[in-house]
Amino acid sequence: MVKLPSGERSIAVGLARVCYNGGMDLFASVEEIKGIGPKTAETLKKAGIKTVRDFFYNLPRDYDDYQQATSISKMRPGKVVIRGKIDSLTTRKARRRNLSITEGVIRDTTGAVKVVWFNQSYRAKQFQPEKEYCFTGTYELKNGRWQITSPQSAEVADVDPKSGLSPVYVAHGAIRSYNFVRLMTNARDKFSEIPDLLPGIAKGVRREALYKAHFPESLTEVSNAREYLAYEEIYELILASRLNRRENEKLKGVVIPFKVEKIREFVRKLPFKLTNAQRLSAWEIFQNMEQEVPMNRMLQGDVGSGKTMVAALSAYEAILAGEQVALLAPTAILATQHYEGLRELLGQFGVRVELLTGATKHKPELKKRILAGGVDLVIGTHALLTDDTEFRRLALVIIDEQHRFGVEQRQKLMLKSPAGVAPHLLTMTATPIPRSLQLTVFGDLDVSILNELPKGRQPVITTIITEVDTAERLYPKMQEIMTSTPDNRGKGNKMHGQQIYWICKAIEDENGAKMGVNGAKSGAGAGGGSGGGSEITSVKKRCRRLREVFPHARVEFLHGKMKPAEKDDIMEQFANGEIDILVSTTVVEVGVDVPNATLMVIENAEAYGLAQLHQLRGRVGRGASTAYCYLLTSGDTPPSRRLRELERSNDGFHLAEVDLKLRGPGEIYGALQHGALDLRIATLADTKLIARARKDVDKFLDSGNLADYPELMKGISRYQQITTLN
Repeated sequence: MVKLPSGERSIAVGLARVCYNGGMDLFASVEEIKGIGPKTAETLKKAGIKTVRDFFYNLPRDYDDYQQATSISKMRPGKVVIRGKIDSLTTRKARRRNLSITEGVIRDTTGAVKVVWFNQSYRAKQFQPEKEYCFTGTYELKNGRWQITSPQSAEVADVDPKSGLSPVYVAHGAIRSYNFVRLMTNARDKFSEIPDLLPGIAKGVRREALYKAHFPESLTEVSNAREYLAYEEIYELILASRLNRRENEKLKGVVIPFKVEKIREFVRKLPFKLTNAQRLSAWEIFQNMEQEVPMNRMLQGDVGSGKTMVAALSAYEAILAGEQVALLAPTAILATQHYEGLRELLGQFGVRVELLTGATKHKPELKKRILAGGVDLVIGTHALLTDDTEFRRLALVIIDEQHRFGVEQRQKLMLKSPAGVAPHLLTMTATPIPRSLQLTVFGDLDVSILNELPKGRQPVITTIITEVDTAERLYPKMQEIMTSTPDNRGKGNKMHGQQIYWICKAIEDENGAKMGVNGAKSGAGAGGGSGGGSEITSVKKRCRRLREVFPHARVEFLHGKMKPAEKDDIMEQFANGEIDILVSTTVVEVGVDVPNATLMVIENAEAYGLAQLHQLRGRVGRGASTAYCYLLTSGDTPPSRRLRELERSNDGFHLAEVDLKLRGPGEIYGALQHGALDLRIATLADTKLIARARKDVDKFLDSGNLADYPELMKGISRYQQITTLN
């Protein structure tokens, strides 16, 4: 029995058939695996399986149990497990669009039964008539004939004879689960070459855990193996975070003294009162910037919590010390919004604020002034990152929605400070992050939280409705919104009434096919009023439909495949009140502040994660008027827990914790860092495992030598670039 370092449970049974000798390069190309050629490797790489390590850590998502097989003659309605050979396989298109039907006959010595799969045309090529297979599925009466519907299957040779278990892998492109089973079986003898990884762990535990995850003799073995592998992932993540902090603390920053009276004067002149959370966050930032070690702080707050105000205070403090500040925004329209607001706010104190985007005129002259120190605060987009944009004394970098920028882009801006000095870094995000995620992924960051909304800010009233209720319940509400008095903070001369966002999941291509926002064909989601719910209504189709329903409304569409100038133009029109209904993909998730937009409709709401739904909802409710969000669903299935949670709560931090439990860290962190957190096994909701790993990492750092563990050094390198300053 092999125990975890702190551990209560263990990885069961030895691996008698695998001898522990030698080691392999787990970071070699996946083509090193027997049976994986260039074409298969290319498909795998698109799915993130690039190395030998990725291959072995691509664990089964489930295990089918074929132990209790019955003969065909003894089957009864319901879930069945049978063994037999299959023939007469054919695939045909159904009358209903986008539906293929694959049929065949399974036979054993006692009889035969029809088998049917829907939209799984690859099944026709999967089976060989001379081989025996196991099947598990539903035996039922359909159209007057008994059949097994959409069964899982495995070749008998691939099923463990003792346990009856067969692993089920996530399909990637043309590579199906049974292909993975075959590839993993081909690599079975290579498990003996997997090197050890973590300090303080008995020899061979890692390879034993991986082997048992792919070839288990019981589900208990699976549980124990996954526990160790989850611990291993968390250990690597925490270790990388700790090392990041150590490296950042070696850097030298600019000491910016706290000018108490100047800041008090600034706050007194504000037209509103700061929240306690804003005051505390600003104080934490001021304390950081007084130190020689450069600040590395994340400011996280729900939509509308006042992050920009805290950023303004931070920038003003640095400028009072004679330093320069750069604020990087992901889009030109958002950069312009920051520029207009901060110029008005800081200009009265003599702060020189400029905007630098791709559309900025007289860029050479502006860049000369920046280099000469004639500009205090530069707000811009990627134009700030070009080599010819240089600063005289850049001491503070503020990055809004930092997840929109890659590591290299962020570091490019950080390197524009004077030689030998690292600027203070303040990153901002409107995606609330659960505490467990903060302590692991962002353990090297200081975190400030804005968990209060400014006085007068109202919660968004959220309602779940089905698409069949659209005409009766939603359209009248939309008409009411568009005839309501415009919010008094809007540019009323161009506004008919209040405005509406309508979010769609897809873009319509030239052939009329429904395409997802990333270009992939969509096969599930809200039907466009068809009642079937099998297709996703595209942005363009929805726009045409709304123009028919509301002939006097100004309806336009927006999506990510439009040119940047086109997107900026549409958003500017919407901000100016020239558009009543904006039909868009999630490109508006991070966008310009439109106080006059008071209704958000999210079509096909089930297709989004909870964090993203909350972000989209945050586009409305920014003005004085009551705001509404309608979550539009299709079909007869009851709303999911995440939609119910969104309906009852406006608290982004509560929803982030719920999201973590429901979907794991990928949904939350994927939005934050473009998938850099690649946790395939662990869940950050396992607080006991995190605490255990954190304790063991600290113990290793006190007495161990990372150089003695080259495999571990390679493993953590992918995490070390997440938040490091240098």
